[in-house]
Amino acid sequence: MLAYAPRNKDYARQLRSRLTEAEQRLWFYLRRDQLGVRFYRQKPIGPYIVDFHAPKAKLVIELDGSQHYDDPTQKEKDSSRDAWLSAQGLKVLRFDDRQMLTETQAVLEVIFQVVRQSTGGEIPPSPPFAKGGANPPTLIGGSPPLQKGGQGGFSDASTNNHTPK
Repeated sequence: MLAYAPRNKDYARQLRSRLTEAEQRLWFYLRRDQLGVRFYRQKPIGPYIVDFHAPKAKLVIELDGSQHYDDPTQKEKDSSRDAWLSAQGLKVLRFDDRQMLTETQAVLEVIFQVVRQSTGGEIPPSPPFAKGGANPPTLIGGSPPLQKGGQGGFSDASTNNHTPK
């Protein structure tokens, strides 16, 4: 377990209660070990609070709003933060909020590949069942969740060999 600044504990708890829309969408796919490893949201690490942390994969995921790209001071802070986290042995992935909301499957595929590499491929091949034994719900746009084992990647309707009957 990585040490953290005690002053961040209560603030992290507050942040968990008011996730952004992009954070809520990503959390839907990360919670309950759906990618094969446990993720924590709004986790204090050292002097920072990271959006998502998977200790087993030594992975931190940050979802950034537009202020992270528009403000040079914020870019510098993010760079310093990433350097500190990397020095702790953590890999940092950054995604734009808009990217998470519009390209969910692509973001999940990147995360899944990093988790698989970080854990040496020790991810169980079958997806977990949702509570009650039902299949997990799909996204509002109809995109299915990423399945363990990489089966939830991209699909192209133009290569679909099904013919209508």
